[in-house]
Amino acid sequence: MNCWMFPGQPLRHDQLFPATPEGEEIISLCCAATGFDPSNWQNDGQNGSEHVRLQLYGTAFSLCRTRLLRSAGPGPDMVLEHSMGIYAALAACGCISERSALELTARVGSALIRMSESARYALGCVIGLGRVPVEKAAANHGVYVANYNTSSHFLLAGERSRIMSAMEECAAAGAFSMSVFDCDAPLHTPLLTEVAADLEAIFSDYSYAEPQMPLLDHIDQQPLTSTRIAVFLLDELLKPVWWQRSYAAARSLGAAAFVEVGAGDALKKFNRWIDSESRA
Repeated sequence: MNCWMFPGQPLRHDQLFPATPEGEEIISLCCAATGFDPSNWQNDGQNGSEHVRLQLYGTAFSLCRTRLLRSAGPGPDMVLEHSMGIYAALAACGCISERSALELTARVGSALIRMSESARYALGCVIGLGRVPVEKAAANHGVYVANYNTSSHFLLAGERSRIMSAMEECAAAGAFSMSVFDCDAPLHTPLLTEVAADLEAIFSDYSYAEPQMPLLDHIDQQPLTSTRIAVFLLDELLKPVWWQRSYAAARSLGAAAFVEVGAGDALKKFNRWIDSESRA
């Protein structure tokens, strides 16, 4: 069984769009839908954050890869999504249009920017420490575990000063790699309740068709249905991403080949890490 995986926001925009009709069409669609050109990083002023532009670049790149993969062979038997990869995943499953996926990315990103007006937020990546000490450090300093990527790879989210304190505790507990990144808002945490009403209004503006193949959500690892999608889109921004569980669920359902449909290979690396741990 073939599983396509849609990653969230990339950290960089260092992969060029393919010089193909598919690439040119998605670039044009992104410009028309959002005012942002992901191929040259120019915009009309609507997308005022580097993070929103990275999110749009990620969605557009995933949409382009989807077209290229479909032109080269059969589509997926199952789809997994990680964080803001959900919008491109919904388009790949026929639930929304490509244009809607780009619009949703831009509108959600713009709503999240408003949180940065009152506080400075950051993400903290912790590698080499188990779940219990990471959760303890997060709780001790008022931040949250946003991504459970593997049994020893986590992403924390919250106010920047609190993230720095939590990272110091993780270092003292034995983490062997840590990094901090600024962000507009603490995705996948209950702190986003502050803009939940705005986000809910955005998601209610769209209609969602039934997925054409199983699309497992990253919270409960259950197939999304058209009636659940709008609720999930809000819920997933308030709750953590459980990637290790999602990958295990896909494996248990028969997925054997995994293709990362986006920029970079972060999900492939997580999968290799998870597989190596299971063999140990």
